[in-house]
Amino acid sequence: MLKMMDHGYPRPGHGAMTALLVLAVSLLALLAVGLALYLATPRPYRSTSSVVDSYDRWTEDGILEFYWGEHIHLGHYGSPPRRKDFLEAKVDFVHEMASWGGLDRLPSGTRVLDLGCGIGGSSRILARDYGFSVTGVAISPGQIQRARELTPSGLSARFLVEDAMSLSFPDAAFDAVWSIEAGPHMPDKAVFARELLRVLKPGGLLLLADWNQRDDRRKPLAAWERAVMRQLLDQWSHPAFASIEGFAETLEATGLVEGTVLAADWTEATLPSWMASIWQGVQRPEGLLRFGFTGLLKSMREVPTFMLMRLAFGAGLCRYGMFRAVRGDPSKSGT
Repeated sequence: MLKMMDHGYPRPGHGAMTALLVLAVSLLALLAVGLALYLATPRPYRSTSSVVDSYDRWTEDGILEFYWGEHIHLGHYGSPPRRKDFLEAKVDFVHEMASWGGLDRLPSGTRVLDLGCGIGGSSRILARDYGFSVTGVAISPGQIQRARELTPSGLSARFLVEDAMSLSFPDAAFDAVWSIEAGPHMPDKAVFARELLRVLKPGGLLLLADWNQRDDRRKPLAAWERAVMRQLLDQWSHPAFASIEGFAETLEATGLVEGTVLAADWTEATLPSWMASIWQGVQRPEGLLRFGFTGLLKSMREVPTFMLMRLAFGAGLCRYGMFRAVRGDPSKSGT
């Protein structure tokens, strides 16, 4: 009879194996509950009030801020991507975007509009690290109130409730316009593009980062891709995703752009964010103590969307678009 060799590795006892089994079953049960909630409670876009309600609720319960920090956007992990702290990657994204678009070369005191500012994370960095005079706007009163609470006195960042489809600012009010991941919430991309450029002074800089769909004019969506896109739209109150090519064309079609729009694909650098957002729940179990079982269920309800986002961006169905444009002189263009 052969004798099995013991290489000195400890063998898990019966109690440990039972505990692991219970943990695995519990996690599967939570995932099942999260999937059921996900399917039973969609949040489709019906009007701007859909977006307001969603973000007000997320801000009020504090779960999104706890796990995602002050920046409700993806992180930058480099190209090729490297291991990085989830919250640190978000801060890095702001600096990478400022460097890519040349915003970091503008002088202190530059008037910047942060459109879709969330709870003000990017606005505070732009004001603190670059010395800009920042106006952050969002459609959610809850987010704006929280942005004000998080902003120290003396920092040149103010926050206002505004609808990006109909901004209250006069023409040419800002030296630069900055926006991260706000576009999917806009029902009319042409109106959105025109408002972005209208409030920008001639020669001013527009920098925008967004979630985009593959250009289906070149390659139509397959049936499974249409199903995935429908879920991504319905779960986070998105009326539509533009393609990178399509939105660049929309900006140029306003007649307010000097030259052409510079566009880039940052999918590779931002892709790790989706799984990292799920991993936050494992790395930070104190969230369970803070938000309780109800908070856990709310968190698990978002996991299927994160996984679908990872699938869509990883498969090329979605792309992370970057846009840079300079406002032309209307007197010269005739607009």
